[in-house]
Amino acid sequence: MDARTEPATRTETDVAEVAAAIGDPSRAKVLLALAGGGALPASALAAEAGVSNSTISAHLARLREARLLTVELDGRHRYYRLATPDVARALEQLALIARPLPVRSLNADTRAKALLRARLCYDHLAGRLGVALLDALLADGTLQEERTGSGPAQVSYLLTPHGRRELAALGVDLEGLPRRRSAVRYCIDWAERRHHLAGALGGAVTARLFALDWLRNGRYRRVVRPTDAGRRGLTETFGLTPEQLA
Repeated sequence: MDARTEPATRTETDVAEVAAAIGDPSRAKVLLALAGGGALPASALAAEAGVSNSTISAHLARLREARLLTVELDGRHRYYRLATPDVARALEQLALIARPLPVRSLNADTRAKALLRARLCYDHLAGRLGVALLDALLADGTLQEERTGSGPAQVSYLLTPHGRRELAALGVDLEGLPRRRSAVRYCIDWAERRHHLAGALGGAVTARLFALDWLRNGRYRRVVRPTDAGRRGLTETFGLTPEQLA
């Protein structure tokens, strides 16, 4: 076979390319603005990054080259979103080792505290509320923990038959879980340093909480908050405490 036509052998991945794309502060702000799973136009991303509309174009092109973003066309408008849930997952993991940003205003302090309480990590619930929800699902037998070792990464979670019945009764669409995506995964929450529920199941549960109007989007991007009905529902259904919902 001609060397030019021989299939390339996959060896190591080009971590440096992705790291360089993320490493610019403006591009990092773009990715974090999209980490809640939504799609935004370039003008909104320019505002998030604090750059001009002309400058944001180059940043978006760089992120698309690194396969971190995709673009969707809606008539004459272009909307950008993270390419896959794994991009949001990678951002969450990078936040585990990153230094905290200095808080220089009351608004920044309020936003930081809101993100710690409850936020979206792509399409699933994270923050203090997300960790509490996973704890509750384990406590009531909806999920079962399986350990293969003592390390934090040597664990997996399984949806039990009891859990399947309970979530179906709540209206979670278990039959519609996308097969191309792992059903039950977890992220190590960068704020809590503990697991929150991710994967297709985490997305489906969170979508149902929004559909029930138990969760609503907060004032800041990615931030979510429980409604009054949600506080009652999360308490009665999952046994969450007022402290966990604060």
